[in-house]
Amino acid sequence: MKPEMKVSLAGLELASPIIAASGTFGYGIEFEEIVALERIGAFVTKGISLEPIAGNAPPRIIQTASGMINSIGLQNVGVEEFIARKLPPLRRYPHCKVIVNVFGYTIGEYIAVIERLNQAEGIAAYELNVSCPNVHADYMVFGIDPGSLEYLVGQASNVSTRPLIVKLSPNVTSIAHMARIAARAGANAVSVSNTFLAMSIDPETRRPRLANVTGGLSGPAIKPIALRMVYETAQAVSIPILGMGGITTPADAVEFMLAGATAVQVGTASFADPCAVERIAKGLESWCRGHGVARVSSLTGALEIPSEPAG
Repeated sequence: MKPEMKVSLAGLELASPIIAASGTFGYGIEFEEIVALERIGAFVTKGISLEPIAGNAPPRIIQTASGMINSIGLQNVGVEEFIARKLPPLRRYPHCKVIVNVFGYTIGEYIAVIERLNQAEGIAAYELNVSCPNVHADYMVFGIDPGSLEYLVGQASNVSTRPLIVKLSPNVTSIAHMARIAARAGANAVSVSNTFLAMSIDPETRRPRLANVTGGLSGPAIKPIALRMVYETAQAVSIPILGMGGITTPADAVEFMLAGATAVQVGTASFADPCAVERIAKGLESWCRGHGVARVSSLTGALEIPSEPAG
């Protein structure tokens, strides 16, 4: 019997729990000729800012053991160009939800982007990228300061007309604590998590391999840490969790769901295999069929932890 692959996320019904992650799937439409968009649950756009951003100087992507480090610098076309040219073609795929990743360097920029997107059609939800440096707080990243995170999420929640997903930074002491803050401030779901701050050095030149010196580590290397963070977050909040971090196979997706994720995002795998997100979505359905799982949603939080033997 065909398993039920639909999941409910913050009031949205997704055809599959597999989502293409921000920064790895462009604006979505670039993949329409190689990925059957209707086979995945959603995709998250590149981060969208108030004004266009050119991004960091190259080199800004390097390969590492079991992963990659990137320092793209949030390059994007800006909210007006996104609404005018990137969003309309996506209406050809109504079953694939469009989640817009939103960022800014001030609270006002975040709010301005959301208010402008509120006026556009064809958007299902917003993913708030809180891993940006706040220019009004000595460039402290919003997502690592509890007060800044609470205020930003609260303000964004007040103006948003769509579900608000907060993409948490993993570069904190307690991801569970930050998730509780986001939920209390009005987040409808959380993404766990963004990339890990990292760097790489060329020993021959004695120089950093990235022009920006540091960047974000992603890929299979971070999977065990990301999985633990999803599990800890699931123990702390009742809102849905989008798990991510090194997912390359259907079994990886199952692990994240067992740990507490309602849905998962596939990111770095798409650089090695542009069809990865569809492959994993199809593979997850086959996995469920082969393991007698009638509803994929039943996997969420179904981790079984053996009790310690008596005596």
